[in-house]
Amino acid sequence: MSQTEFKETDLNKIRKMYFIGIGGIGMSALARYFNSKGVEIYGYDKTSTTLTDELVQEGMKIHFTEGGKNIPEEIKKSKEETLVVYTPAVPSSHAELKYFSENKFSMIKRARLLGILTQNNFTIAVAGTHGKTTTSCLLAHMLTETGKNCSAFLGGIAKNFHSNLVLPKNNSGSQVMVVEADEYDRSFLNLYPDAAIVTSIDPDHLDIYGSHEKMSASYREFVAQIKTNGVLISRKNLGLKTDKKHIEYSMAGNADYRAENIRVIDHENIFDIQWQGGIIKDVSSRMAGKHNVENTIAAFACVHFLGIEPESIRNAIKKFTGVERRFDLRFKSDQVVYIDDYAHHPEELRACIQSVKELYAGKKITGIFQPHLFSRTRDFVDGFGEVLSLLDTLILLDIYPAREEPIPGVTSEIIFKKVKNADKIMAKKEEIVPLLEKNQPELILTLGAGDIDRLVEPITKFLQQKYGN
Repeated sequence: MSQTEFKETDLNKIRKMYFIGIGGIGMSALARYFNSKGVEIYGYDKTSTTLTDELVQEGMKIHFTEGGKNIPEEIKKSKEETLVVYTPAVPSSHAELKYFSENKFSMIKRARLLGILTQNNFTIAVAGTHGKTTTSCLLAHMLTETGKNCSAFLGGIAKNFHSNLVLPKNNSGSQVMVVEADEYDRSFLNLYPDAAIVTSIDPDHLDIYGSHEKMSASYREFVAQIKTNGVLISRKNLGLKTDKKHIEYSMAGNADYRAENIRVIDHENIFDIQWQGGIIKDVSSRMAGKHNVENTIAAFACVHFLGIEPESIRNAIKKFTGVERRFDLRFKSDQVVYIDDYAHHPEELRACIQSVKELYAGKKITGIFQPHLFSRTRDFVDGFGEVLSLLDTLILLDIYPAREEPIPGVTSEIIFKKVKNADKIMAKKEEIVPLLEKNQPELILTLGAGDIDRLVEPITKFLQQKYGN
């Protein structure tokens, strides 16, 4: 069986699965899903993380040294009943990928496997440069909380579920499946959803697309794949057109669903949601930041379209506790506040920093930022320089390369030179806690999508020891 021959029906023959890059947020959700079905799960990743530790505790066999000789013998001897899952982020030169290819194992990309799983389910796919993880997690919570049998593959750890995977209760079939529709490498074109949400189409992944227009064309292609009698729910003014039902939402202004009377009380967003023929007042969300009001409107519009009563949705929103690394309040005392956020694109950084300024007016903000990818740093250096200048103090880390090889002349230094505020330094990860101890900041932000998450626990522990709580 070659990769192109793999069919949905072949999944019935699979007894073992091997994930190359199992610690990725999308890969680990799939690994958890098949583990719950009784498939033996094996995998490789570059480094051990809290997430891979959890996967091991759940019974998966994972190693962290690349090479064909490190692949377990149980896998090598079980070619006919093993499926190898990989992502486009794995280079073709990867030793394990080469081993499986040369030995003619069944292989499939993560995105295609997810597409197969959605084929026989009513699927809601959430796409967008920003906001898709929070919106997906909130959708899964809304559906579960209002009695729908929901399964979900999420791009973050939803705090209500303590996981990036949601399974139907009592192992019964799911009525609705929620998935993130990832635009990287055009992965979302493996999906044919019943409902699609598009939150934003800001330029990103230009290393793949080459231009914003080509990226936008892929979004249009994705929208065209919505099933007959399906629905597109998109933020207003994205320029998307469809022959399916089209619902537009906005944080304000004239849209099918919109927020009114937005205010912040005790660091919670309170707002009204209005639509043609209806309004629900004083919706309360624990998620800070106006950008999260917009994400909430998107999720509300979707489940309301599915026929769920507004009052039930309101109650679900109030109980949603958020997503790890999405405007995640890690520590708060009279002296200092610490928020961790996954923001890694200039517009995500802008939304986060502006929200912090609104919520904690007057506090000086120290931002610790780790750029993600050489190509993104190169493509958006001016945007990074502009938005990081909004901070009072910048601590800039080296670029996290992820899947990329270095690009000559592209380092964190090119961002550093663009930042206008005088209070800025370059630092290594191991220098961060001593720097915070020395400077005693009022508000700390950790920002980025790389391994900056490894700083979260040390910073939190330091603040707890110094300030109590």
